[in-house]
Amino acid sequence: MLELFSSVQGEGLLIGCRQIFLRLAGCNLCCAYCDTDFAPSAHCRVEQQPGSGQFVLWPNPVALPMVLGQIRDWLQQAPGAHHSLALTGGEPLLHGALLRDWLPQLRGLLPVQLETNGTLPQALAELLPWLDFVAMDIKLASQTGVPTPWAAHDEFLRLAAQRCCWVKLVVGPGTATTELEQAAALVVQRAPAATLVLQPRTLNHRCSLSAAELLAMQTVVAGLGVEVRVIGQMHRYLGML
Repeated sequence: MLELFSSVQGEGLLIGCRQIFLRLAGCNLCCAYCDTDFAPSAHCRVEQQPGSGQFVLWPNPVALPMVLGQIRDWLQQAPGAHHSLALTGGEPLLHGALLRDWLPQLRGLLPVQLETNGTLPQALAELLPWLDFVAMDIKLASQTGVPTPWAAHDEFLRLAAQRCCWVKLVVGPGTATTELEQAAALVVQRAPAATLVLQPRTLNHRCSLSAAELLAMQTVVAGLGVEVRVIGQMHRYLGML
């Protein structure tokens, strides 16, 4: 574990909801725009009080009873404040064996949202019974700097469609219309009820695209029969984790 803290969700369809974030180390991708330090650490940063921004260090590996106890304390200190628990990273599905043990008890405290790069369908299949929301990326080559793993995304989205899911596209300068069209076609085929979120890259604390560019992208996706929303990284603007 890297972090356990309370904050407001800044991305996707649960934007604005208060969540408890459980961040796990490691990732199987290396995206050019990634702004998260997911390297393994000897310690986990744990917020002292929900929303305080003050942290203590727990030695890794952290045991599940410690996590459950901390979350229960926060839920008592701030009753009704938290909507759900967000599993994030890095890529949390790299820890599938751990999560198979942890999720049944974590989900007994709060609904669970998985934030994932959408490339590990087998790991997802084993955890679906304990997930309420799946927020997956489609990694566009124009922004990541590496080829889009379309086949893995295809199988992943087929599974994710069994839950409340949405698909995030990080877009920016250089995003091609053909990429948007292929992503939208995949959503239509595999998860027609899912929403596609266009998330503009944040560069130097500013949106990397103009309003006209974002509206043009939205028009392309909407024209293919997909529900689409344009949502920036709200937590960056609010100065939250």
